[in-house]
Amino acid sequence: MYIIGNLSLYLGIGIAFYSIILYVWGLKNKNNKMINSARGGVLSLVLLSSIATFLLLYNLGTSQFQYKYVAAYTSENLPLVYKLTAFWAGNAGSLLLWLFLLCLYTGFLVFSKEKRNPMMPYVSIIMLLNILFFFIVIVISGNPFEMTETIPADGKGLNPMLQHPGMILHPVTLYLGYVGLAVPFSFAIAALILKRMDAEWIKLTRRWTLVAWVFLTLGNIIGGWWAYLELGWGGYWAWDPVENASFLPWLTVSAFLHSVMIQERKGMLKTWNISLVIISYLLTLFGTFLVRSGVLTSVHAFGDGNLGAYFLIFMVFMIVLSLYVVLTRYQLIKKETNPIESYFSKESSFLLNNLILVGGAFAVLWGSMYPLISEALTGTKVNVGPPYFEKVMAPILLGLIVLMGICPLIAWQKATFERFIKSALWPLIAGVISAIILVAIGIKGSFAIVGLASTVFMFASHLKEFYDGIRARRKATKESVAMATCKLLVKNQRRYGGYIVHIGIAVIAIGVISSHAYVKDTLQTVSVGEKVEIGDYQLTFNGLTEHSKNGNGIVVAALETSYKGKSVGTINAEKIFYETWPEPATEVAIKTNWKEDLYVVLSSWESKDKATFQVKVNPFVSWIWFGGMLMVFGTAIALIGGKTTTSRVYKMGIQHKKAGV
Repeated sequence: MYIIGNLSLYLGIGIAFYSIILYVWGLKNKNNKMINSARGGVLSLVLLSSIATFLLLYNLGTSQFQYKYVAAYTSENLPLVYKLTAFWAGNAGSLLLWLFLLCLYTGFLVFSKEKRNPMMPYVSIIMLLNILFFFIVIVISGNPFEMTETIPADGKGLNPMLQHPGMILHPVTLYLGYVGLAVPFSFAIAALILKRMDAEWIKLTRRWTLVAWVFLTLGNIIGGWWAYLELGWGGYWAWDPVENASFLPWLTVSAFLHSVMIQERKGMLKTWNISLVIISYLLTLFGTFLVRSGVLTSVHAFGDGNLGAYFLIFMVFMIVLSLYVVLTRYQLIKKETNPIESYFSKESSFLLNNLILVGGAFAVLWGSMYPLISEALTGTKVNVGPPYFEKVMAPILLGLIVLMGICPLIAWQKATFERFIKSALWPLIAGVISAIILVAIGIKGSFAIVGLASTVFMFASHLKEFYDGIRARRKATKESVAMATCKLLVKNQRRYGGYIVHIGIAVIAIGVISSHAYVKDTLQTVSVGEKVEIGDYQLTFNGLTEHSKNGNGIVVAALETSYKGKSVGTINAEKIFYETWPEPATEVAIKTNWKEDLYVVLSSWESKDKATFQVKVNPFVSWIWFGGMLMVFGTAIALIGGKTTTSRVYKMGIQHKKAGV
């Protein structure tokens, strides 16, 4: 195993270097045999990374403690599923996962139906540079097949916070998003090298970018869900630097997905699109640097200074490469075929949407990096916490919500105010009525009320688009409502898939605003038989019990729960003591319904008859997870669509303009 594992890594370095050289030589000499041989090298890299991945999974699953990585992250009594997910618990395994996914993406690209496209060899070279870097870094500083000097009787075990279903899904989805962004980056650089600044590279990468974006979305949503259930502080997003690092590329890719529509229709915003793709890719490297450098304090960080230095060097290399290619092709990039005809148009709203998203990304980046900047300039490290991010991002995200409500109602090219008001009338009425209702029922907090009303406006504007489309189709075809809805989605997947994504964001926004503005919280110490009252809930403490499971000691606090005077059962808040870990883990007791979560944490206890509990009532938190599912569903629909070629869409736009449409 040791020999095969290390051999697969060392051979990977050689074959990646070999493939790059053959691609370059084949392009220079126009030798298809060399290019085909390089393509075969990519297939070999997929095989080698698969072998290394399988061997590490086997070592983890069978407790081969002679390997340092296995001994550091697993133990005999660890359930098999968490032995396997320890694959990405540490630096070495997570780097191998990244490499494996990168090789898979590259293999799919090289052997896709576009393999004969002139851009593909250049794309492959850029992807192979990433692969070569990861092979080298793994061998030098993160080898998962490194042996121990003496074989321990048992391993150290897995961090209790990582023994959760979120550990199975969150890192993998996030890495699929991170790695996926290398694809549009590679196509963008290849298009620049070949001086092909039409929208072909966008057509070729649209699905790849959507896949990366949806995995980033899933990674962030699952990460929030995991934190909410596991960390025991009652929240789902702490604006931690590493959380921010995964949010940054999501913001910039979201901007890119909107602005590409303008380039597809009119050949505009080329500079924006190239810049956003490059920035998004570089932000994935930046996030990885943060995780592995130890320069910022984070519960998610691996904190390996050597790896951070390697990633910094590679990031600088890619920045220099990108700048060189962009600057040498800038005259070509800045040629726009059609200017924006009116400031009051869908094109302008998309551009404003981009500015808001990029502005939000800059605000998050600045807040994340300010502690380092302040320490470098003044010698004092100033911590930037959630208050900064919430104060800065709240108005930015509110502006984004309002713009998302306006954009579907504005016409392309040039809109009229009268027509817009006519289209926006019912959504505006819905927003105003919702604000009035919130005030009438005693809801306080002006910013929260404005935010919720704006979200209702955005939600209503998208429902109106569905209603108008279904009504027009039924009028033309006499179909039933169900059939018209299905046909509308089938014929316009990209448009209505995007609308479903926006509706998902509206649902998430309601959950985020409500859970921040209207949370109820109490910390109480009670004896057996005494009650904790919060909102409409009463919790009666029934005492503590102790038992063991898989060698771990568990302290359980039972609380008889009633809602508005009616019993809703018993919930159990727990502390788990692991033999291989110094700190106990918290198991939160949660009772969920559609409008709120009862969230109970066992904080401490003096005896079996007296304990302290932190109890929260978090409104509409479940809407966040449901909204995330809607976003994934909408993206899936959009991925199915888009069969019309870019060139056809672009020509249609030119024809419409000539016709005066």
